[in-house]
Amino acid sequence: MSGTEYQIGIVAVYFIYGLAFFSMGLAMALEAGRSPLLAEARILRPLAVFGILHGIHEWLEIFLLETLWLGLPYPPLLLWMRIGLLVFSFVSLVAYGVQVLKPPQRLAALDAAVGLILIIGYTGVVFLSCPYSQSDPFHFTQHADVLARYFLAVPGAILAALALHRQAQTRTSEYRKKLAGSLNWAAFGFLVYGLTQLFVSKLDIFPARFLNGHLFLELFGLPVQALRAVLALVIMINLNRATHFVERERQLQLLTAQTERMNALKRVQDEMENREKMRQELLRHIVTVQEEERTKIARELHDETAQTLTAFSLNLASIETLLPENSPGIALVKRLRSLAKKMSQGLYRMVHDLRPAQLDDLGLIPAIQYLIDEGQAHTGLKVDLSTEGSRQRMDPLVETVLFRVTQEALTNVSRHAQVDQASIHLRFSEDRVKLTIQDRGMGFDVDDEGNQGKGLGLVGMRERTESLGGTLQIKSNPGSGTIIEATIPCNRKYNPIQTEEEDSEI
Repeated sequence: MSGTEYQIGIVAVYFIYGLAFFSMGLAMALEAGRSPLLAEARILRPLAVFGILHGIHEWLEIFLLETLWLGLPYPPLLLWMRIGLLVFSFVSLVAYGVQVLKPPQRLAALDAAVGLILIIGYTGVVFLSCPYSQSDPFHFTQHADVLARYFLAVPGAILAALALHRQAQTRTSEYRKKLAGSLNWAAFGFLVYGLTQLFVSKLDIFPARFLNGHLFLELFGLPVQALRAVLALVIMINLNRATHFVERERQLQLLTAQTERMNALKRVQDEMENREKMRQELLRHIVTVQEEERTKIARELHDETAQTLTAFSLNLASIETLLPENSPGIALVKRLRSLAKKMSQGLYRMVHDLRPAQLDDLGLIPAIQYLIDEGQAHTGLKVDLSTEGSRQRMDPLVETVLFRVTQEALTNVSRHAQVDQASIHLRFSEDRVKLTIQDRGMGFDVDDEGNQGKGLGLVGMRERTESLGGTLQIKSNPGSGTIIEATIPCNRKYNPIQTEEEDSEI
């Protein structure tokens, strides 16, 4: 092999050597910033620092070799930089091994103290044992290089091998066996790499005068740096494979977490739907009970109180016929009969407000028409009623809810809209009925919570509609009127004859 070919081969070896460790350092640095599946960030950082610094050191070696081959003097600053990179890279490797192998209760401050003592001890050994003056940087740094490999590189690589083997032993699951295999191969690479650090530059110290790079070249026919480059590739490839396996496991955990989250969201959604159904059932039950109570009160008022009041009026009439025409009691009896008549009329309106007979006997539209006529007679509110689609009797509860929504809406128009006209539109379809009540009054702010608490008011209208699975929309702005739209599902027609037969059987 010619000298030029040898130089090219050495440069290629150092380049691959540095690239392998530099790539490993970057991979460990990236892994340190993620979730700690391979190892904790504080453990991976020293390994990342070792890879990056040692890769730069090997590339700096290329520049120094080129300087030597060209016959140029070594730049002293680069010599000191090279030895600094070498020392701190090996100290980082020792720190990685100590971090993994140390007892769990060991303090972090103690680790820093051990590292500082290691650097101070190494520096002291170099200055005490080096026969060369610092004014001769080439020989001084060469001596420091040899001692760094003896005192730092060999133990650091062995500690790193033991640390990786320790981490591999913690991977017990079936999926992580591949990860453990990669870690064990990387540990093997570090172990052999540490042994190659015994083959240093030839110096007149023990054992460098016997065990050195020249001996390795004579025994195996290739420079020791070539074996180190191969071992660096083995370490880099297996640690990168380990990060690949960890990334796959991280993605699997993320997928599992997302699946669990989706399942949890589905459970929450199902629970919310169940609660919504329970709320609708509760509202439906409340509306049903309320209407039953209204019907009961209306019936009692009609059957008992109204009859009693009628009997009272008849008795007053009888008393009036018995009294002489000029008797002072005649005027009192007439006033009592007038009060009884007013009470009877008020009681009649109360009974119809509680439960209008038209709603049960004739259906929704006649009941709404009666409501419109009564409102016009008492408040002067004129309401236009229009329908669309085929009229049909519906479930009594549906008709009741639509009637109550209409009643509450017209009450609000007469009290607050400050207009004397409104319109009602009923649209019947096969599966639903839509009620629209509109006025062009003063309107209001729908988002103002102060408008939600007047009696049953808007809240009561909404709850009644939602109790049957319907929706209530309120569109209004100050000065632009109000539109109330209630849409309720209506899946079946109501047969009053059938209902009467069922009641008779009961």
